[in-house]
Amino acid sequence: MRTKFFGKFNVLSGTVGLLAMMLVPPMVVNAQPHLAPPTTNDLRAIVARPLSLADALNTALQQGAAILKAKNDLESTYGLVVQTRAIALPRLTATGNFTHTDPGAIENFANILQPNQSWNAGLKIVQSIYEGGKLGAAIRAARLTKEQALLEYQTVVSDTLLATRVAYYNTLLAAQQITVNEASVNLLAKELEDQQRRYDAGTVPRFNVLRAEVAAANARPPLIRARNDYRLAKNHLSNLLGYNLPRDIWEDVPLQLTDTLVAEPYQVDLPSAIQQALEKRTELGALRKARQLQDENLINARAGYQPTLQAFAGYGWRNVQFTKPIELDHQINGWQAGLQLNWDIFDGFLTKGKVMQAKAQQARAGTELDDVSRQVELQVRTAYSTFIEAREVLDSQAKVQEQADEALRLARARADAGTGTQLEVLDAETALTQARTTQIVALHDYSVARARLEHAIGQDLLTKSGK
Repeated sequence: MRTKFFGKFNVLSGTVGLLAMMLVPPMVVNAQPHLAPPTTNDLRAIVARPLSLADALNTALQQGAAILKAKNDLESTYGLVVQTRAIALPRLTATGNFTHTDPGAIENFANILQPNQSWNAGLKIVQSIYEGGKLGAAIRAARLTKEQALLEYQTVVSDTLLATRVAYYNTLLAAQQITVNEASVNLLAKELEDQQRRYDAGTVPRFNVLRAEVAAANARPPLIRARNDYRLAKNHLSNLLGYNLPRDIWEDVPLQLTDTLVAEPYQVDLPSAIQQALEKRTELGALRKARQLQDENLINARAGYQPTLQAFAGYGWRNVQFTKPIELDHQINGWQAGLQLNWDIFDGFLTKGKVMQAKAQQARAGTELDDVSRQVELQVRTAYSTFIEAREVLDSQAKVQEQADEALRLARARADAGTGTQLEVLDAETALTQARTTQIVALHDYSVARARLEHAIGQDLLTKSGK
């Protein structure tokens, strides 16, 4: 496209402080004025403002529903990361208790009075020293979970960019189809006027007028469908951009697209493209992290065969119970510290079952990675084949429109000279309309095919510019 994209795409920043260290804010600069997120008051003005492709992509990244939900998923995943690594951190607990007992329910002996009221309080810190490998696995799993979440977020960003780009191209195509069909209607209307004048002058039969009327009438339904396609395309694009359209905008969304369908040269080597896709596709990166997480899950499962060792220390307070007089404000306190060891010698094959499950999940993660890798390769091959087809079709239409214009001129000249027929003129007009339609469809298909190929390869769509 003509519009240039400068800067490098990075993952959008989150909306909460917890994600500030996980995400890098984007910097997408364009020569066109940047569209700020719309508010309720200026939504109509925002929608009606000229919209370039870069502005559309920026707006989709800022307020698109898929992006906003992905940010929420990131926040949720960060909470899971905190939970995962909690086992490696010390735990501090505070306890307290107060008991009041009916004096009649207390048995005293040897002249020793038992108090009917008692209290105690304490602080205790516990640190796991050895958990059979769980501590290291928890730290690694927390890191892998964060990296996996970021890759999944980038996948959503990439998919959103592709969807927005295709929707923008579809809207451009619909607008061009209106222009082509309007030109066809106008062309056939002039032909009808010409034939009517000739009939009034007595130089052509009534049949010529009827044939011109039929041709003009047949050209109107495609124009009506093109206008409806344009309305639907703009509604779809507005939805992707996150616009809540006012209810009084019901006939036609006032989007004004500034870019045009232009086919820029693009070369790609299929073997290199497949290799790049296998290395850069974020879906595969997320699955690799998932497989590594299953490795850590297996370590956690096997830890059940090992003992656990924890160190603890604390400080406690309680009221005295045997010193007279017995009063609640008389207390004793002191420190305590030590080690505690636990080892399940036999757990009813619980650990064995967990290990079996972890091994199966590990194998499944590897199988899924292999399967998706093949799917990615198939996507690249399919996108490449589609792109080659679109490029060849576009090349084949390089001079067709010029030839159709010339054919129509010659047909009219022959008809005016009396050596041609009206049928030749109508055929030439139909051929010209078809050539124009094929040309804009070929430009659209080329642009979409290139966008899908870049997406399949894993290239950064925002670093690709129309030069």
